[in-house]
Amino acid sequence: MVAKVLKDILTRVESWPELAQEEAAASLQAIEQELREPYELTEADKKAIDRGLEAARKGEFATDREVDAVFAKYRGA
Repeated sequence: MVAKVLKDILTRVESWPELAQEEAAASLQAIEQELREPYELTEADKKAIDRGLEAARKGEFATDREVDAVFAKYRGA
């Protein structure tokens, strides 16, 4: 099913303006690159993970109300 959808859209992409085709190609190439090479954590990533693990060990979790507030903020509600 997905393969057919991809084939259909790629056929239509050929009729798009050149700039749009270039953007589509760049997006697909970026996805492919991510799939080929494993992501390497930066030092900042590692520190963030360690902070999260330490907070979890301490039982420091957001309340339902805090989570709802964050979702509301970013949904524009």
